[in-house]
This record gives sequence, structure tokens and C-alpha cells, in this order.
Amino acid sequence: MIAPALVGLVALYVWPFLTTFGKSFMDVPAFGPGTFTGVDNYTELLGDERFWQALRNSALYTAILLLGLPVAVVLAALIEQVSRGRAGYRVLFFLPVVTLPVAVSMVWRFIYNGDFGLLNYVLSRLGVDGQYWVADATFTIWAVGVVGIWMSLGINLIILGAGLQSIPPDLYEASALDGAGRVRQFFRITLPLLSPSLFLVTVLTVISALQMFDLIFVMLRSVNNTALADSKTIVYLFYEKAFVEFDQGYAAAIAIVLLMVIMVATLVQFRLQRRWVFYD
Repeated sequence: MIAPALVGLVALYVWPFLTTFGKSFMDVPAFGPGTFTGVDNYTELLGDERFWQALRNSALYTAILLLGLPVAVVLAALIEQVSRGRAGYRVLFFLPVVTLPVAVSMVWRFIYNGDFGLLNYVLSRLGVDGQYWVADATFTIWAVGVVGIWMSLGINLIILGAGLQSIPPDLYEASALDGAGRVRQFFRITLPLLSPSLFLVTVLTVISALQMFDLIFVMLRSVNNTALADSKTIVYLFYEKAFVEFDQGYAAAIAIVLLMVIMVATLVQFRLQRRWVFYD
């Protein structure tokens, strides 16, 4: 009975993983069979400054998306207070989730344009000098991070909204009788009981952020953009090694290291949840 699902699991997940793991110990050319090189790819990877720069960029992008989670919590709580039009607000916030990332990236690339972008126009009206947001390595990851927060806000609101609806209203009524205001209710009731949903959102955010590629590829990749060299994420470095330089063995080593980073990050989050997640 489970054979169809098992075949799909092996074909789409297990076999690609084993193939990639094997290639990470080989020198695989663009054509022809590869040769076994041991741990040379991993040794070269750990000594490559480009890899560490890409890993730092991915970590910074992940941290920016995590900083956006309080915004999602506040918005989810505000939407739950709306008596009419609640579904409409959720649809509006969810639209970026179902929009093609390439289309989103192209729109935001126009907004961030340093010469005629909408953001710099608004800043100029306020008397603030604009920047080359996606052409200056100082701002690129932060600019892309804002887009990532905007794109992930919809799914986070759905998960957090479901968590808010599971909180018994009797707790708010009882606390109101004891003199607790809305702010105190939020920190004493809402946040503790919302912690399981917030933990799920945190895990999903970290995993998706470490795998980010499309925003960097569309928003930063151009002939004259010198910021791309210092703004590559680890997945973009994998793409460059695998499909531009055709160094499949090195790219496979990057993929395995990324898998280990995600596994360690997820394990740490599951260990730390015991201190701040309340299931009762």
C-alpha cells in the first residue's frame, strides 16, 4: 500500500541525495565519467573565501527574515481584532506567496533602481538622498531581505492566525476581569500560547532563507552589477559552480555542506524550543 509513495520518495529524494553525496568526493567534468578525489572538494571548499562569504550572506539574510517575525505576529494579532473584512486582509497579504518569485523580483528591482526607482523618488520627496540599493554591496542583502520578509508575510500570517484562533477566548475574559489590559494580555496570554505556531514559523523561515536563490539571481544579476560578487548566497554559489563553471564535484560538496548547516540549525532550534515553547 505504501509502495507508490515509497517509490516516489526514493526516486525524488533518496537517490538524488546519494548521487550528490557520491559526486562530492569526485572530480566530475561537464562530459564523461568522474574520478574519485577523496575529500579534496571539501578541503578546497573550507579554504575558499567565496564560500565563507556566501555562507555569511545566507546567515545575514536568514537573520533579517527572523527579524521580520515580530511584524508578522503583530499583524496577525491586529487582523484577528478586525470584525469585518478579515478574509480580505489575509488574501491581500497572501498574494505575494502565490506570485512567481521572478515577477516579484523584477518589480522590486524596479522599485530599488538607483536612478529612477520608486523608493528613491519617495525618499527625494522627503529630502533624503537615495542609494543604489541593489548595486551597492553595503545594501544588497538588506534590500533583498526586505523583499523576503514581504514575500513570506502571507504564509506566516496564515500559520500564526490559526494559532491565535486556537487560544480560548475565556482566558482573555478572565484576565480582563482581573484588570489586565490588551498589552498585558498580549505578552501574558497571546505570546505564550502562540509559541508553538511561532516555533513552526521560525523553523520554516530558517530553512527557506538558507535556500534562497531566485531573488539574488533576478535582482542582482546583470552585466554592470559589481555588488553581485560580494552578495552571493550559498545556493547562488552552488548554481555558479554547477551550471556556469561546470564543476559538479565542488557544487555537490556545497550542497552537502548546506544540508548539514540546515540540519544543525534545525536541531538547535528543536533543542532551544524547550525553553520558550509552551504546549499546555
